[in-house]
Amino acid sequence: MSREFTPCQLVEQSIVRRYHEELWSPFCKAIKRYELIKPGDKIAVCISGGKDSMLMAKMMQMLHRHSEIPFAVEYLIMDPGYNEINRRKVESNARFLEIPYTIFESDIFEVANAQEKNPCFLCARMRRGCLYKKARELGCNKIALGHHFDDVIGTTVMGMFYGGQIQAMIPKLKAKNFPGMELIRPLYLVHEDDIIAWKNANELTFIQCACRFTENCTLCDNGQGGSKRQEIKQLLKRLKRDNPNIERNIFASIHTLQLDTMVGWKYRGKEYSFLDDYEERRSTEC
Repeated sequence: MSREFTPCQLVEQSIVRRYHEELWSPFCKAIKRYELIKPGDKIAVCISGGKDSMLMAKMMQMLHRHSEIPFAVEYLIMDPGYNEINRRKVESNARFLEIPYTIFESDIFEVANAQEKNPCFLCARMRRGCLYKKARELGCNKIALGHHFDDVIGTTVMGMFYGGQIQAMIPKLKAKNFPGMELIRPLYLVHEDDIIAWKNANELTFIQCACRFTENCTLCDNGQGGSKRQEIKQLLKRLKRDNPNIERNIFASIHTLQLDTMVGWKYRGKEYSFLDDYEERRSTEC
């Protein structure tokens, strides 16, 4: 007699079987490679309601069940001012995926949307601060966010094109304003296309940002928009037609930075120049 699986169990099976190489393997590899989880950690897994954070939460739950590393988890949903439809969608998805969540409210959308300049930057900054604060109240020492491989590439290219700097998104960092707290990115090696494929295969729908700038397409989940990040995403997509390895090469470059070829760099807030030790350097060219 064949066993019948619940819809949630079928989703879990798709992660470890059908999408093992695309999702589960890089997820586990990132945690091990970058030492994202250590014994005794209590991690607040932050769920925004989008496909990335929901998948991250489900995989963190699965890892927590079977990991040899003893750690604890809290699944945290912050409502920054969702409309009723989006709030219901986030909670219904969490219930469908059998994720035991804690939800709390804030007025972040109201505050950020009132700003004429850089509302998205302000929104992201306020969200992170609220998540750190709530996580600490729950006794957590880490928060986990759903940034993936494509976010890493996009951030790197955006910094060069629009910020005039080479700046990467690292897999973990210590909180500046919350001593003892740390941020980790378990999806660091997971590609967005694979997340979308998993979502579509399981016929799942998630919200997007849900603020007033995107509310008309919160459930369309088509990844389109007029932001600089979307411009970079489309540019990279075009470049991949001629060089399929371009994203992997960019990713590799932030792991193998040749500092002795840099004209200038900044470390811990202090600026350095190649001239600082130029006379002591040995020649590296013919």
